[in-house]
Amino acid sequence: MNSSPLSFAALLGLSDLIDVVDVGANPIDGDPPYKPLLDRGAARIFGFEPNPEALAKLNAMKGPNETYFPNAVYDGKEQILKVCASPGMTSLLEPNTELLANFHGMPTWGEVKERIPMATTRLDDIEGIPNVDYLKIDIQGGELEVFKNGVNHLSTCLVVHTEVEFLPMYHGQPLFSEVEQFLRSQGFVFHSFVQMMSRAVRPFRANGDLYGGFGQVFWSDAVFVKDFTKFDGLSPLQLKKVALILHDLYGASDLAMRALMELDRKSATDFAPRFVAFLSGTLLPE
Repeated sequence: MNSSPLSFAALLGLSDLIDVVDVGANPIDGDPPYKPLLDRGAARIFGFEPNPEALAKLNAMKGPNETYFPNAVYDGKEQILKVCASPGMTSLLEPNTELLANFHGMPTWGEVKERIPMATTRLDDIEGIPNVDYLKIDIQGGELEVFKNGVNHLSTCLVVHTEVEFLPMYHGQPLFSEVEQFLRSQGFVFHSFVQMMSRAVRPFRANGDLYGGFGQVFWSDAVFVKDFTKFDGLSPLQLKKVALILHDLYGASDLAMRALMELDRKSATDFAPRFVAFLSGTLLPE
């Protein structure tokens, strides 16, 4: 365990902020995955949330490095927002009632209460985003459409954190395999799943818990990283940023080390051996 008082960002001498774009910034599920960077003043957030109540909450809580917009990010066409009984299931896609009927509570939570016409914006068409280092997205099945309409930003993005599904909660919803294939075509590799979620198939109920899982995996968050076998294509600044994101948010010291080794090769620096000392707690501030 690292006991050094020196932060990793300080070790890197990184003064540039990590540019984070959050599509579907509604804080309904708790803290976002990038919060450690935000808390340390190492990131600036460009968040998108079309729900007026959620947007108001975000603006009420935001710090100096956070900016939130009311845009619904998708394909640039008008869509119909399906407002569900459970806010967490509201989506531009239609709930798959046939599938949801197999799970406790899902038919009620996924009941559409209102349909609202809504203009959407392509990620690549949004003004005011100078750069995307880290993309977090959770919009209930619409993630792949955002990726397809954001390839310019994906070309410079370093890490993607996205919700993925293994069962079609919504009609026409792309599943994990399709998301992975597309992001792979854009130069990313799958890194890890975060908080794999399962649900008991009816009529069985796990320990009597309506929300309890048993064996059937339903959805998860997935992390994708710019192909680490091609880190030589990144700039020195990008290498510092990807190392910081991977280490501080995901504990991926191995990939961070690869980035720093490439940085040392490009810049004739000694970040990789200093990183080893940092991890062992033997590196002290200069």
